[in-house]
Amino acid sequence: MTPLRLRIPGRSPRPADNDRPILAVDIDGVLSLFGFKEPPDSPDFKLHLVDGTMHCFSLPAGRRVQELARDFDIVWATGWEHEVEQLSKLLGFPAWPYLTFDGAARFGSADWKLAPLQEYARGRPLAWVDDNLDSICYAWARTRSEPTLLVEVEPQLGLQPVHVEALSGWAKSLAAGPVGG
Repeated sequence: MTPLRLRIPGRSPRPADNDRPILAVDIDGVLSLFGFKEPPDSPDFKLHLVDGTMHCFSLPAGRRVQELARDFDIVWATGWEHEVEQLSKLLGFPAWPYLTFDGAARFGSADWKLAPLQEYARGRPLAWVDDNLDSICYAWARTRSEPTLLVEVEPQLGLQPVHVEALSGWAKSLAAGPVGG
């Protein structure tokens, strides 16, 4: 297996080193919405050209990711890889780490993210938000020895308050420890 390559601004490349759960966040379908007939006409959305492709960023979804950073260590799990730094600046995110996938990215699935996610989150609870989770991803989550939560979003809606509530509740339940223990 090829060693995981990870970029953590201001730190040496290595997985996060504490007990907080990790939240892996995709961009397309989570923050950059698509699949609607007309782009939303609202100040809650920001249209922006990225590498020749127009994206419709949900500002509320961005605020929700930042809210989740209180309970999680965030890592970008997106085919954008290093280009996520441009998005971070555009939407005012901190310089969170991102995974690289050695060109394995393909549209319409997310199973190509599994090996880097497994390596990065080894020994840590992991929640993963994506719009393309499939049966392979769910089977992988069931076999992980660490607590794992997959949250699938609709690409025309992105990250919604109900997702934040579920993710925060899950993280808090981990921090509380096992019932009766």
